[in-house]
Parts: sequence; structure tokens; C-alpha cells
Amino acid sequence: MIYNDLSIILPEIFLSLYAMVALIGAVYTSKDEIAQKVTWFTAVVFILLAFWMIFSEGQTEIAFGGMFINDAFSRFSKIIILLSGAVVLIMGQDYMSKRGFLRFEYPLVIALSVVGMMVMVSAGDLMALYMGLELQSLALYVIAAFKRDSLKSTEAGLKYFVLGALSSGLLLYGSALTYGYSGTTLFNGILENVNANSPSLGLLFGLALVISGLAFKVSAVPFHMWTPDVYEGAPTPVTAFLATVPKMAAICLFVRVMFDAFGNILGDWQKIIVLLSILSMFLGAFAAIGQNDFKRLLAYSSIAHMGYALIGLAAGTEFGVQSVLEYMTIYITMNIGVFAILMSMQRDGQSVTEIASLSMISETDPAKAIALLILLFSLAGVPPMLGFFAKFEVLRAAINADLIYLAIMGVLASVIGAFYYLKIVYLIYFGEMPETPLDNSKTPILKTIWTASAAMMVFGVVSLFGVEEMAKAAASSLLN
Repeated sequence: MIYNDLSIILPEIFLSLYAMVALIGAVYTSKDEIAQKVTWFTAVVFILLAFWMIFSEGQTEIAFGGMFINDAFSRFSKIIILLSGAVVLIMGQDYMSKRGFLRFEYPLVIALSVVGMMVMVSAGDLMALYMGLELQSLALYVIAAFKRDSLKSTEAGLKYFVLGALSSGLLLYGSALTYGYSGTTLFNGILENVNANSPSLGLLFGLALVISGLAFKVSAVPFHMWTPDVYEGAPTPVTAFLATVPKMAAICLFVRVMFDAFGNILGDWQKIIVLLSILSMFLGAFAAIGQNDFKRLLAYSSIAHMGYALIGLAAGTEFGVQSVLEYMTIYITMNIGVFAILMSMQRDGQSVTEIASLSMISETDPAKAIALLILLFSLAGVPPMLGFFAKFEVLRAAINADLIYLAIMGVLASVIGAFYYLKIVYLIYFGEMPETPLDNSKTPILKTIWTASAAMMVFGVVSLFGVEEMAKAAASSLLN
């Protein structure tokens, strides 16, 4: 291991300085007139940082006495966070600009939220965890209410803030109990001080509260109540960001806390994760069936998908962690493609999110219809799409860990969930032609993104587009 505090946190320092300098610089220039340039430049910074990490050395590095960990697991997480954040910024800037609410602060607030996520996935201490989590959350509360003249957007931001404050309280109280019964906030210290055979009741209460706080961030049932309203109310590019990048950060943080801090009492937290997983899969599957708004449907779909990801965590094995990382990478890729299509849905220049508006787009825009068909099949887990292999991996992890009943539950929930995806496919190809069909998309960036996303779902099957080996190395570094 290497101990060199400043060099280890250099990406976080660089991104923080960039966001602050750009914020001050934009205030003293033409402000919103350069918003598009700032958005593109921020995306380029994300991509450069991601490639910096891809080509960096693969050893484990520790900073600030173990509070910050830079290992293969955190690097993998940060690479996905930065690349997906860059893509979401690029695909949303035109949408927001045309509707008049692209402000120069938007990409910079997202940059600060990404800094928080990078701290989260490298946290080796409960205090570092909380600092990263709150930096991410405060930025997300702001962008959820970014469309200030929209009642729904303001409501989304307020609901997210109030419920987020509740989850932070749960997490802090759980952290306080954990500190009280273990004598330290460092993950490795907690791991050493927790009695694997008979952990104290107070520590188990702390563990349950920490899990509750983290479950809110991944929108797992029963801490999911904010998700549909925030997804529907927030501007669509913001919803695309909320549905992808923070979920990756939160799941990776969840995994690190469970293994690095509570790894020797797996039997105690495994039961809680199994329950969260089953509830999330089935509520997401059933609640999505009756939705008429595409964004709300994707919210419940996201809840169900977090349930599938938690199957890999519940397995409690190295392969389980690998399956979670693979699942989340594929999940993000699928969702970016779907949200690119959602952003292109408009009628007479106005944004449309009703599912019924997709009726017979196979006649008016066949290329988009095929891309959406592939992405929906992949979300449903229909072979041979990549989404099928994502689910297959987490189910295999559960079976290998003797959680046969959890794997069966996952299959049943997936079958139920396939209904609402197939309902949209039916509308696309066999629905009734609407009186006023959707406008054909004239945005090359969105077309490129949804085409690339759909292509990955088909052609990435060969090797999970190179992710499998990286995920395996990341999982190995966490558990060894």
C-alpha cells in the first residue's frame, strides 16, 4: 500500500478546483451565454479524469490514516461515474438550452456532486462517507428543482430534500451507534472490533440504521417513496442523471460499507439486504404496470433494478460484488439510451412523456423504434440482450451462495416486470396511429447516444464490452 495523501486525492482536488474556478469565472463573464460551452468543457474534464484513472497504476493507496482508499474497486466505480456523467451532460445540454433553463451553474453543480460521489466510493471511514454523501446529495437537491418556474420541479426538489434529510438523520444515528459500540469510525477498525460470534445489540441497531440511510440513496423499498415524484418533476436531463450516476455511486458505497466495515457479521446484514432486494423487485414490478407516464415508469423500473443489484450484494461473495458492478454498468448504459429517446420525444416542439405518445412510432421513426425495442428488451432481461446476462450474473451469484429462494424470487419478479416493457413494445408496433404523431428527432447527439446504447446491448454480449475483467479485479481488491 502507498501512503501519499495529496497524490491519492488529486482527481478530487482537480475537479473541485475546476468547479470553483469555473463558477467564479462564469459570474464575471457572460454567465448563461456560455452555459453550453461550460457544459461541454465539464464533460471533457470528466472524460479526461476517467482516462487518467484507466491508465493509472493498479495498486491500493491509502490517505488520511485510512479515511480515503484508492483501490481497483474505487477506480472502477469512478471511471463509470465520470464517463456516464459526461454522456448525460452532453445529451441533456441541447434539451435544456432549447427550453431556456440551461444555466452555467448546472454543469458545475453536477461536477460538485460527482466530487461527492468520488469521495463516497473511496470512503474508508464513516465521517468521510457522510461528507461525500452530503456533497452529492446537496447538489442533487438543487438540480432536481432547477426548472424554477415549474411547480412539479420545485415540488420534486423539496420532497427530495425533506426525505433526504430524514435519511441523513438515520445514517448519522446509525454511525453514532456504530462508533459507540466499536470505538472507531474507520471501517477497518469497526471490522476488527466487532465480535463476529455475538455482536452487541446496539451495534446491530447501528448497522440497521446505516443500511436504512444507504437504502434511501439507492431507492430500495421501503425507502423508495421519493423516487417516482422526483423522476417525474425534475427536468428530464436531471432525471437521466439521477437514474444513473448517483445510483452507481450509492450501490458501490453500499458494497464497500457492508464488506469493509461489517464483513465479519455477514449473516446479520445479509438477511436485511435479502428483504430489501425482494421488496424492491416486486414493488417495482407491480407498481410500474399501471403507470401512464414514461418517467414514472422508469422510476419504478429503477427501484426494481436496484433490487436485482442487491441480490449480488446479498450473496456476500467476491463473485457477488463482481456481478453487482457488471449489473450497474449495464444498467447505466441501458438507461442512458432510454433517456436519450425520452428527451427526443416531443410534439410541436413541446416535450412529451406519456407512454401512449409512443404508439406506432415504428411507422414515423423506424430507427428509433428498433433502438427502443432493443433497450426495453434488455431492461426486461430478454435473451440475447446484454440485460439478460446482467440478471443472469446476479442470479448465479445468489445460487452460488446457496440463496436459491432469492434467485427464484428474482426470476419471478423479472417475469412480472417484463409485462410493462412489452406493453410499450406493443404500442410501438401494434398500437393505434395517433392524430398528431411525435416529431422526428433532429438531434444528432441523441441519435448517436441511443444508437450506441442499443448496439452495446446486442454486440456487447461477446465480452460484456470489456467490463467483466475490470469488475473482477475491482471485486478482488475489495475483498482481499
